[in-house]
Amino acid sequence: MDISIVVPLYNEADSLTELCEWIDRVVKGMDIRYEIIMVDDGSTDSSWETIQTLITSYPIHAIQFSRNYGKSAALHIGFQKASGAVVITMDADLQDSPDEIPELYKMIISDGLDLVSGYKKKRHDPLSKTIPTKLYNWATRKMSGIHLHDFNCGLKAYKNKVVKRIEVYGEMHRYIPILAHRAGFKNIGEKVVQHYPRKHGVTKFGWERFINGFLDLQSIVFMSRFGKKPMHFFGSLGSLVFFIGFLAFLWIGGNKIYCLTQHIPEKNIAEESIFFIALTAMVIGTQLFLAGFLGEMIVRNAAHRNEYEIEQEINHGQ
Repeated sequence: MDISIVVPLYNEADSLTELCEWIDRVVKGMDIRYEIIMVDDGSTDSSWETIQTLITSYPIHAIQFSRNYGKSAALHIGFQKASGAVVITMDADLQDSPDEIPELYKMIISDGLDLVSGYKKKRHDPLSKTIPTKLYNWATRKMSGIHLHDFNCGLKAYKNKVVKRIEVYGEMHRYIPILAHRAGFKNIGEKVVQHYPRKHGVTKFGWERFINGFLDLQSIVFMSRFGKKPMHFFGSLGSLVFFIGFLAFLWIGGNKIYCLTQHIPEKNIAEESIFFIALTAMVIGTQLFLAGFLGEMIVRNAAHRNEYEIEQEINHGQ
């Protein structure tokens, strides 16, 4: 298989027929073998019935979730099923153009890139969506050190071994380039792609995605640095805070001994604010250290987190 095209979808029945016709028209001109992997993320419209009709005419491998898990879950399962040398992802809403497939394929096969991320330089979205997106991409560039203009573009291309080595979970589909870079795939490129206005349906993402996106960015940056060694972060921070509190107690004790030897009147130690600061620092330091220790135990014994209920799975010709 030369290309696997992974299409996560949720309530996109009106777009699927045109999307399959468009993909087939483009890829047939390339004279290569391809498959379309459609992952229905618990749609409540007629998307699955439409897929069952299309599967008789196109090389579709379709998976239906029992409920809506989110785009990351759909991509994770799609990546597991992909067998093509090049894996291309695109959204099902016709805003991503299949005409980009030949050039994306060439950039992976001929140019040797591990991952190519689409860049929607000219977007057909309202300002309420484009301005936060620009801020989000700027923050992601600064925190990750990866210089891409559009991290969350649905149109991307990968070497097969890239998608097999990364784990997309939660809401981490926005940060696949960071996940790939963390997995050792440094050869990441970018391509300006066409962005079309939505023809059918409505967007499935609201304002909460920007809040969730920022929180996920914090998580992935932390996991990139300390995911396999939480004790290095919590243990170091806890030891430092505990040490500061311990020094404060030494100062209190030294001051107490000095006052006693010099017969200098002094306050009750429990009435001094520094006593409570030192005590709090030592307690927090101990808690942070224990958090690091527990984190190490969890990392070493963590169960797999990507488990989803699949309602149906069908292939072209079956």
